[in-house]
Amino acid sequence: MTFLLQAGATQTRPTFWQISPVGEVLFYYLAAVVIAVFTYGVYDRFARYSRGTDDWFERLDDLSSRIVSAVKIVGSNEKQFNRDLYGGVMHAFIMWGFLTLLIGTTILAIDMDIWTKALGQPSFFVNEFYLSYSLVMDALGFLFVVGIGMALYRRYAVRTDRLWGKHTSLEDDLFIWTLFLLGVGGYLTEGVRILAQDFPEFETVSFVGWFVADVLQFAGVTPEMALALYPMTWWSHALLALAFVAAVPYAKPFHMISSFANVVTRVELAGKRLPGVPADASPDEIGASSIDDFSWKQLLDQDACTKCGRCSSVCPAKASGRPLDPRDVILDLKTYREDLDAGRTEEMPIIADGGTSVIDSHTMESCMACMACMDACPVEIEHLSSFTEMNRRLTESGQMDENVQEAMMNIFSNGNSFGDPQRKRADWTDQLDFEIPDAREESVEYLWYVGDYPSYDERNKRVARALATILHESGVSYGILYDDEQNDGNDVRRVGEEGLYEMLTEDNIAAFEDCDFEKVVCTDPHSYNTFKNEYPDFGWGGEVYHYTQVVEELVTSGKLGLRGNELDYTVTYHDPCHLGRYNDEYEAPREVIRATGVMLDEMPRNRSNSFCCGGGGGGLWMDFEETSKPSEERIREALEDTETGSAVEKFVVACPMCMTMYEDGRKTGDYEEDIDIVDVSELVVEALGAMDKANL
Repeated sequence: MTFLLQAGATQTRPTFWQISPVGEVLFYYLAAVVIAVFTYGVYDRFARYSRGTDDWFERLDDLSSRIVSAVKIVGSNEKQFNRDLYGGVMHAFIMWGFLTLLIGTTILAIDMDIWTKALGQPSFFVNEFYLSYSLVMDALGFLFVVGIGMALYRRYAVRTDRLWGKHTSLEDDLFIWTLFLLGVGGYLTEGVRILAQDFPEFETVSFVGWFVADVLQFAGVTPEMALALYPMTWWSHALLALAFVAAVPYAKPFHMISSFANVVTRVELAGKRLPGVPADASPDEIGASSIDDFSWKQLLDQDACTKCGRCSSVCPAKASGRPLDPRDVILDLKTYREDLDAGRTEEMPIIADGGTSVIDSHTMESCMACMACMDACPVEIEHLSSFTEMNRRLTESGQMDENVQEAMMNIFSNGNSFGDPQRKRADWTDQLDFEIPDAREESVEYLWYVGDYPSYDERNKRVARALATILHESGVSYGILYDDEQNDGNDVRRVGEEGLYEMLTEDNIAAFEDCDFEKVVCTDPHSYNTFKNEYPDFGWGGEVYHYTQVVEELVTSGKLGLRGNELDYTVTYHDPCHLGRYNDEYEAPREVIRATGVMLDEMPRNRSNSFCCGGGGGGLWMDFEETSKPSEERIREALEDTETGSAVEKFVVACPMCMTMYEDGRKTGDYEEDIDIVDVSELVVEALGAMDKANL
């Protein structure tokens, strides 16, 4: 930019131009007060977290790599772009514009207060540096204003539903309009100064400020008028900026700090691996009965929430009319905590079935544990860990849903949720014309954990026979546990019954350790998740696979002999939550499906955006009043909204719970004549021409 320099002149601008010495002293005094208020507020917030139940440093291992990872996630805005291009661009403009203005202000303070005044050095805020600085600040500041404009348009013109709700308040309006006035006010101040200085040629680099000066001049403002107006615009902008900084720790702007801290301290396996209960905890100490029973990370989650509503917009429980909005739960807890600390409310139970409590029991019972809320959250709020603490309190206080309680008693007494005798667990094998090896008596490569529903539910027994046929036809070494198999415990844990879950893990691990095998293969993604992600906390860490992963390898290696042209109809595939969102396995089932020769037509909501069947988190055992069943809504989507619009003949699943929920939804939604529900394994058996062998 050397071409902009004028011979013998210094290109810069005086910081306190037209501000008296008294005004300058007043500004520094106010700035010192603001910094003190800000610092205390941030300290007080983080000191509050220390009252949580766990150690501050528990999640701060390898802090440097955590910060680097968080900078990448936050800096790239990858979570904001997820499913929302407009929102991603908007937030990127706001965030990078704001950070640039903050960094620019910091650089100016360093030059003015440290470099020149404290160290007595000549200012570096001149010539090429000043011109570069001005260009960058104008450019990124302009993007900041554009981003705020986009936010205002979406909020007030479009009125995007998810931005409004129970906790929408004046605070939200003040936040967005303050940012807008800060951005516009900065350019107005710059434009007034440029006009008052009679358009210094080098200030063309400040192209937005120059444009504002042109507009002011066109409107009839003279340099003399601008000179008189400048102190007022400068003070208006300065006071608003100082007030905003002071308010950061006490209002919605705090999310700029708390959300980054939340990303830094996130747990990679959050939701997939639930926190355990201390071995010495008494029944009264299990779960969240008071706000201080939450961990410091769960308290930080509450402060990190930006009210964006992304979690609410993807929650299948909310969409089906159940009394759950994940955003409201997090913010209800935050509001209660703040009101309690301020003396605005009396202490009450966190959760209860009826009566006065922060969260009603039916709200938590509605959760499907699908993790859609966590996947959609741009600031890594770990909803499911907080929800589980409340479910544990319901369990320990005897307020569990009656149907769930019956299922828990069945599991406790018989090792399965059906309450059938354990000796009948392998009766489904009687209809096969081949014997399934007993992994308790011989060494095998694959220990096949069949699961409750494939063992006892009539519809899912067909899935078990289909998978047994695939394994038999492929010639792999496999075996099952017969009546030594017990419920895996995944959903037992997610409804809050931690004691029963621990008992099941001990029994299943003991059964595993009595066998000689290389890998565990699971029919059910729920089993796959808890064996893979949670059993290691209890001392077992074997290799675990979902059956579609194993079948994909068998197909790829040629052991199944599929040629890819056996079937010629159109299907769609539903991603199970525990296989997809929980464990990032999306391609193995699809590769197996395509290998049968069918045309796979995707529903709009697929992979990580898949819509839960409604069976997770104990939903399979409960009855709900719903405006529409998630399973019915999903089948409608399969019939009407696939990518190509082809007539879908079969709805393919890879989870026994999904099979049960969708067979029910097909009946209650009157779709029995329109579509069939089949498992991936059944599709493979049909392609192999082995339907009779599997007795399907």
